[in-house]
Amino acid sequence: MELCRYIDHTLLRADAVPEEIERLCREAVEYSFASVCVNGKYVPLAARLTAGTDVGVACVVGFPLGAMASEAKAFEAAKAVRDGASEIDMVIDIGAAKAGDFAAVESDVRAVVRAADGRAVKAIIETCLLTDDEKRAACRAAVAGGAAFVKTSTGFSKGGATEADVRLMRETVGPDVGVKASGGIRDRETAEAMIAAGATRIGTSSGAKICEQANM
Repeated sequence: MELCRYIDHTLLRADAVPEEIERLCREAVEYSFASVCVNGKYVPLAARLTAGTDVGVACVVGFPLGAMASEAKAFEAAKAVRDGASEIDMVIDIGAAKAGDFAAVESDVRAVVRAADGRAVKAIIETCLLTDDEKRAACRAAVAGGAAFVKTSTGFSKGGATEADVRLMRETVGPDVGVKASGGIRDRETAEAMIAAGATRIGTSSGAKICEQANM
């Protein structure tokens, strides 16, 4: 599988404008990325610009804090699906994880999985805020709730993906659940290191640069 197909080409900045989303989508189609990853507002535009291609549209939900009510996350996910999202990247209830209430984490993920209506849900566990034991428990809860992937980071907290966290997550979820490394991945060497550690998807805003480096 070539490197470009691992990439979720991402633009989640608060000040992103439509012209930047259009460029994101053009690059995603040009390089055959796995998906574009955008905020909900831009799902209809991204779905239109990637229609008829093999590029998916991932929408973030409960982003970036994860501290919303599960019902709000579910509503957001359902709206994204109606607008054309093929994947949902949700932030788990990180406060519940810190409190040791992993039943609440599982329930939160399950609410979004149901609303996603068969679309793959990636559960963002924000590894930089959790201990290793909390990371493992959060991954198990996310999988129990129906998540298709566990994901390291939003990229909006105090740390991003690390090889150690990707390995821990892969060891925890086993071979049949996706692991998405996201946050701070800006070059081919880092992307390939994450894949070697067990990542099956890479979230980055530097997808074009990474693929150009891969083709050198």
